[in-house]
Amino acid sequence: MEKVKKIKIYIGLFYLIIVGIFLYYLFSKFSLQELSSYEFIKDNIEYFSKIKTNNIFLLSLLFLLFTILWVFPFLGFGSPVALLAGFILGKWIGSLVVVIGLSIGASFLYTFANFFLKDFVKEKFSNKFENLSAKFKKSEFIYLLIYRFIGGIPWQLSCILPTMFNVKVINFFIATLIGIIPQIFLVVSIGSGLETIIRQNLKPPGMLDIIFSPDIYFPLGAFFILIITTIILRKVFYKK
Repeated sequence: MEKVKKIKIYIGLFYLIIVGIFLYYLFSKFSLQELSSYEFIKDNIEYFSKIKTNNIFLLSLLFLLFTILWVFPFLGFGSPVALLAGFILGKWIGSLVVVIGLSIGASFLYTFANFFLKDFVKEKFSNKFENLSAKFKKSEFIYLLIYRFIGGIPWQLSCILPTMFNVKVINFFIATLIGIIPQIFLVVSIGSGLETIIRQNLKPPGMLDIIFSPDIYFPLGAFFILIITTIILRKVFYKK
């Protein structure tokens, strides 16, 4: 147990150091006012648009690497990186890159937890989620797929909980790859919609202009429907 605690402390310190270095570099180059200005955002849209036009493969590869690292070892969750992907890469390429990147990163995190945190996870969560054990034994891949689709658990925790059920890494990866597609596609679509709105407006658009834009309200509405659907499914899936 002491070894697990030390690992958690080291991961936390590493994460804080990396984030600290990034923030120091960012704010040494730009002021908070510049970063939050509409002109700064619009100029960077044009910058990434030129890169995307000239070398979409390299940009996608770099964003894929960023997404993997965002999940492991940085322990980030999916929504921010999905919005950013839609903003930079667009709806379709952004969705593909983020789904693959999150799935690889989640599999790395699961593998790490399976080696170093398995006993800790069982000790902390076995009573709460013991009802899932029989389901995973019955049909590991199908229940992993449902588990990934309905969510309802913080991303990092959802990646390490399956260590209690000894699921195969390949099943974990494929189930994650398929299960997160709907929610990631909708979030990426919102990010892509924001990019389109900013590109089309010389001045900052109002909140209502953003919400009632077809590029936003269609994926946003579908996202809320998806949330309601998954909440209903969770009650069945996690029922004891």
